[in-house]
Amino acid sequence: MPSLAHRRTRLLSCTAIALAATAAAPRAQEGQGAYSLDPIEVEKRDDLFGAADRATSMYVSDYELERARTGDLKDVFAGISSVSVGGALPLTQKIFLNGVDMLNLGVTIDEAPQNNRAFHHVTANAIDPGLLKQVRADATVAPADAGPYALAGSVVFETVDPEDVLDPGETFGGNVRLAYGTNGKTGQAAVTLAGRQGNLSWLGYAKRAKGEDYESGAGDTILGTAANLTSYLGKMVYENEAGHRMEVSALHMTDDELRQFRANFGGNNGVVDQLRVYDTTRKSYSLSYENVLADGLWDPKLSLGYSESDIVVPDPWDSNGLSGTASATLQNRFHLNATDTVSVGVDYQHRFGVYQSPSFNTDLREDSDNVGIFAQARMEPAERWKISVGARFDHQSFTGTDGTELSNSGLSANASAVFAVTEAFSLRAGVSSVFGGIDLEDNYTYESRAPWVYGNLEPSRAKNASVGFDYAAGAVTFGGELFVTQIDNARSADQNFDFESRGFNLGATYGWASGFARFTVSHSDVEVNGSPAESYDALDFGAPLGTVMAFEIEQDTGLPGLKVGGGLDIALDHDMPAAVNDLDGYEVVNLFAEYVPPSYQNLTIRAEVNNLFDTEYADRATYGAEYGSVTTLKEPGRTFSLVAVTRF
Repeated sequence: MPSLAHRRTRLLSCTAIALAATAAAPRAQEGQGAYSLDPIEVEKRDDLFGAADRATSMYVSDYELERARTGDLKDVFAGISSVSVGGALPLTQKIFLNGVDMLNLGVTIDEAPQNNRAFHHVTANAIDPGLLKQVRADATVAPADAGPYALAGSVVFETVDPEDVLDPGETFGGNVRLAYGTNGKTGQAAVTLAGRQGNLSWLGYAKRAKGEDYESGAGDTILGTAANLTSYLGKMVYENEAGHRMEVSALHMTDDELRQFRANFGGNNGVVDQLRVYDTTRKSYSLSYENVLADGLWDPKLSLGYSESDIVVPDPWDSNGLSGTASATLQNRFHLNATDTVSVGVDYQHRFGVYQSPSFNTDLREDSDNVGIFAQARMEPAERWKISVGARFDHQSFTGTDGTELSNSGLSANASAVFAVTEAFSLRAGVSSVFGGIDLEDNYTYESRAPWVYGNLEPSRAKNASVGFDYAAGAVTFGGELFVTQIDNARSADQNFDFESRGFNLGATYGWASGFARFTVSHSDVEVNGSPAESYDALDFGAPLGTVMAFEIEQDTGLPGLKVGGGLDIALDHDMPAAVNDLDGYEVVNLFAEYVPPSYQNLTIRAEVNNLFDTEYADRATYGAEYGSVTTLKEPGRTFSLVAVTRF
């Protein structure tokens, strides 16, 4: 088992304090049952790690991702205050990065673009952490090769590969994961199998989670929160000795259960027992080719993808909302020397949103087609400098529900720089201006509002900037940044408005021979048209988060195979506009113990107590806490969980 001294998390960036990113659940280092928090192991999987445009990137470590596999996206980003996940359920969890809704970031799974605009009471990006291998979030400023619609950054998810499950020389292997949580009596079972024959390898993953409605910290049963989730992943990989690698993957996730009438609420106007079925299906398919050994001036890469989100709500209008994205990217990376590269390419995305109600003979849709060309240069022009500059040109064609056609084009540009003042201390900054075109609207609003006048719409444009520092000396890391994102002509129905999120992030880590500790704090304020925004005003663009903090600690007990730890999630009181209620703060304590039997390293047993003191709260990123008419969707109260993982 690697020593905890090597697993302590280094401050990767101001927002990143140790969100280092990933390897899969399968095998740990050298076939052992332990997982590393060492960001170096994680970062080297990103072949562009260290470039200036990665200076604010957040990577989730192997160990952090491993312990989130029987949880949800809130668990994936636990301990990182700059990433807020509200909504309590996988169906409704919405992610905010530096106060900006992830709908405004470029999001991919295995390089297939996601962000398929869904009914605003559910999430557009439900993902099962159990199938993830790697997570990287690029805050605020995204490079040109991140694709179109990366207005305020990007988030990259990669699913587990066969080689992450199989040891060298193995032809078959896998793992089984069982979990049970007392609050909601939720049981989970997941199986991963992988095989290899010559240059061809394959992987299959399946998960089932089923439970009852959970109780909040106050002991109230929160109706409409029962788990009923099924998830699948299939993947085939061909890679030969020359480095040519072709990969195809298919992901399928369903959640079909009674939920609150508005699924992301705990109730409305005092009514907490009005439930209806939400039948949701998420799919994502991808095909990619690259040469993992390529160097010099010829290093091509091809990616094809299709993803969709299908939200069916039979009551009361027989509503069917389907949204999706088909994509293609072809690029080449020119390796000019050992440190300098230039990536150039072309990409295409077709996005659509459809609303159908067969009972009412309704069939409405919006479509957009975007063709872009891009170039991104990453260089180290001097010993202490790293520079990244890029640009892209996009042409978008948009068609509205009434057949209105709009055509817009725009140029985007970005620049990032890192200057190493000393070996331990560095400064960094980044700026970007991003063409966003005309975004598709929530397809459930096509019928519910008056016919739109599409001629009112102007293409959106985002302007981003960040400036920060990083310090790392021995066991101590410290960092911080200021950030701002402005989106002009953000779309709401057939109107435009201006959105802004600005704030700061700070964080520190300290590691010792048998453990580590990490603290992060993030503050963001959002405005709409120059005034402080409520949740409804900023819907689909941001949320009034105020100040949130996170603290984590882990300690090796000295007993062979046993370590313990815990964390604090904190939100401070936050003043809201006079017309609504202020937001109350909260403090939540979570504890865990994990045991890997020395005589059977392929078994891991983990016990957790989440929300130890039964705090009654809704996560700060959950919608509606400022409105007296909204009963917020509360997080679960005290929950005891047991997880067992065996690998073979």
